[in-house]
Amino acid sequence: MFKCKLRVRYAESDQMGVVYYANFFIYFEAARSEFMRTHGFPYSEMEKNGFFVPVVEAYCKYLSPAHYDDELEIHLWVLELKNTSFKYGYKVVREGKVLAEGFTRHVVVNKDMKPVRIPEKVKRMLEKFIIK
Repeated sequence: MFKCKLRVRYAESDQMGVVYYANFFIYFEAARSEFMRTHGFPYSEMEKNGFFVPVVEAYCKYLSPAHYDDELEIHLWVLELKNTSFKYGYKVVREGKVLAEGFTRHVVVNKDMKPVRIPEKVKRMLEKFIIK
């Protein structure tokens, strides 16, 4: 399981200091980007090589609010891995308490938005993070 830390910024919360619900998807994206970068596959490099990884499905279940200035830990793992697509799982945690959990499904496409096989090096790396 990969873990990424971040602190809630003021702009991500409402007047009551509660994080706006859609920002959890931004936290998922921050963890994905850091995960890929950490493992040698930054999205910028993949795109230079003609591979794009759009989100085709996203889900989040909210269990408890996050607040301005909270330090959050985003847990990421691979739930499913196919030839052209994969699914990440996430938990947003504050001090050991799960605040939200969710997933995103991705399809690897070329510049014409046609599905293509996941590059073999990327697929081997993703396989190491499969948790069902």
